[in-house]
Amino acid sequence: MTDIGTPIDWAPGFIANTTPKIVSGRFEFEDSFTIERAMATGAYNGLKAALAKTPAAVHDEVRGATVLGRGGAGFPAGVKWGFMPPDKWPRYLVVNGDESEPGTYKDRLLMERDPHQLIEGCLIACYATGLSQCFLYVRGEMPLAHERIAVALNDAYEARLVGKNILGSNFSVDIVLHWGAGAYVVGEETALIESLEGNRGMPRLKPPFFPAAVGLYGQPTIVNNIETLANLPWILSNGAQAYAEIGSESSPGTRLVAVSGHVKRPGVYEIVNGLTTFRDLIYGDQYCKGIRDDNELKAFVPGGGSAPWFTPEQLDVPFEGREASAEGSMLGSGAVIVMDETTDIPTAALSLTKFYAHESCGKCVPCREGGTWLEKILTRVVKGQGSPRDLELLLEVGATICPGDFPHASSSRLGLEAQPFPYKMTTICFVGPSAFAPIHSALTLFPEEFEAKLTRRDTIPLMSMPVADATGTDESVGAVS
Repeated sequence: MTDIGTPIDWAPGFIANTTPKIVSGRFEFEDSFTIERAMATGAYNGLKAALAKTPAAVHDEVRGATVLGRGGAGFPAGVKWGFMPPDKWPRYLVVNGDESEPGTYKDRLLMERDPHQLIEGCLIACYATGLSQCFLYVRGEMPLAHERIAVALNDAYEARLVGKNILGSNFSVDIVLHWGAGAYVVGEETALIESLEGNRGMPRLKPPFFPAAVGLYGQPTIVNNIETLANLPWILSNGAQAYAEIGSESSPGTRLVAVSGHVKRPGVYEIVNGLTTFRDLIYGDQYCKGIRDDNELKAFVPGGGSAPWFTPEQLDVPFEGREASAEGSMLGSGAVIVMDETTDIPTAALSLTKFYAHESCGKCVPCREGGTWLEKILTRVVKGQGSPRDLELLLEVGATICPGDFPHASSSRLGLEAQPFPYKMTTICFVGPSAFAPIHSALTLFPEEFEAKLTRRDTIPLMSMPVADATGTDESVGAVS
């Protein structure tokens, strides 16, 4: 058994702790990705339990467990499954393995270290909802994940765990592994479906194209995240009640969280959902053990690079979606980026904004143009070449992407009350708002750091000078400031 707080060499970034192991239970074994180790540690027992029940009963079990989506939106998986029309066939499961949010590194570990858990989760979801085929869409920059899943699929087919008449039942499903092309926007479910169909990855309008009604190849489609599906084998093996007893009432179970930045022990941790606070995670001895060099915490991004920022005043907010939203941000994809007192806040904001501006697919004008202009203006400010007007311009451009009040955290230092999440937006998907989120957070919570970078120029009047008009007479141009 791996000692608590010990990094596991063969699971890069993962650090063991005392949290109940729902999705990372096999990480302690160096050969966790093999079918031999998987079968020796209870793999496919959840599938066997599911096949002993009716599909409706399995669906009810997942719905009763309140399995919140782990891809960013946090929508309950069992409820999402119920949105499909009951009389339209075929229907598909699309698995979103295009993990691309800055700071996020959990799905990659699940794919590399325990592909059989993922395959089992896919099979349970397909059985519960009558899905005809499963497509595993995995980011192209993850070659090891592709290799491990491909080998696991071959072994599972050979063992009659995937394919026709699974485990001697009447249940048959094929799983297709698909390479992604490497675009951030494909993390959005309709853009992923477009890419899977062979088109450029660009989001679809919603409505009418909600995937549950009109998805892959125009058929009802469920899109679930890797970690979401990885929870299902444990739930079917142990029951929804046991799952609900871990975590809070509205956010049961556990979740994987990747912490990066200025902490003593960055890494991926499985934490108790709904109860673990940011203070526990950043300062706890079994987690990150505090800020590097014993510096002071300045700010942190609670849910991946696209989330509005928090400050030390939000350290006691738990990993619970409603509470994080009320405080002005979101939990997103399970990534916490920590910044200490040495951080140059405008430069940190620029780093994130440049990423999202670059990743715009170009379909929506506010995102395509707005993200680029946000990057240009903020670059000018960071270089010390900006004017006070540039700060106003940043907010004006941002308002074309996200009109109205943008979410932000409270600050007693500035006398600010929290503006709850979410935001309004003029784009089809979240890429445009993501370019504005770090700018708005940084400018709202640390205005003095932007002011310090501005170049203030005194207006220089232009002297009156004679100008010949078209008639040849001289007129004077007034002084201009």
